[in-house]
Amino acid sequence: MAYDRPGGDSLLLGVPRAAFRPSPVFLALVALFATTGVLAWNQIGNVRLDVFGFVVSGWLVSLCLHEYAHAIVAFRAGDRSVAHRGYLTLNPLKYSHPLLSIALPVLVVLLGGIGLPGGAVWVDRHAIPGRLRHSLVSLAGPATNVLFTLLLVLALRVGTGTGGSIEFWAGVALLAFLQLTASLLNLLPVPGLDGGNMIQPWLNPQWRKMYDLFAPYGFILLFALLWNPRISGWFFGAVFGVGDALGLPSWLYATGFDLIRFWRG
Repeated sequence: MAYDRPGGDSLLLGVPRAAFRPSPVFLALVALFATTGVLAWNQIGNVRLDVFGFVVSGWLVSLCLHEYAHAIVAFRAGDRSVAHRGYLTLNPLKYSHPLLSIALPVLVVLLGGIGLPGGAVWVDRHAIPGRLRHSLVSLAGPATNVLFTLLLVLALRVGTGTGGSIEFWAGVALLAFLQLTASLLNLLPVPGLDGGNMIQPWLNPQWRKMYDLFAPYGFILLFALLWNPRISGWFFGAVFGVGDALGLPSWLYATGFDLIRFWRG
């Protein structure tokens, strides 16, 4: 429902309409994603650089949409502050620290092929009533990654063999693998991550106090868990198992991972 105030500035639920417009930064990322996809499809120029640009820009677009999903669900649940902070403009620079939220996840993608959780949307939990709504706000981001995983796998199943280069489809497969790892990582019940935040409202006060104590160190806890060979083996066993069940070709996303490391070839 929209209405206009005397100055002519259109509002939606008391928030300027401009707060909902996609930012130029996000639109530039989408344009880069589409352009490099076309270049990779047609093998124009340096195809390794094309796939690199396609995968990295696609991953950044998904990071923006992941955080946007958190923000729009929080907004609908009652938190208007997410709009005033610019979270509904899909601007990646608004989602926490550019180095930790953008550069680090991209670096991990390039070095390890893992969809590391990226930015953060700061939600005013006091403005959102009910534990279920709090959990849905946290679930919205991982649900977006799950949706992207399924759509990309579907694109592979339908599109492979109908046209385009093998390099293009390798990039699509790698993006699907990254979305799959991001989905499972974000759903881990680690304090500070989405999976942990989903269960936090349902904890008793004593456990919630302990959770809140460890939540700021969620990234460190995640790295510590993945550093443990046994836990890492369980996690990637689950990733590969789900990927196989979905019909995601391991050789194809491995090819994509090799292609984006253009400095090696």
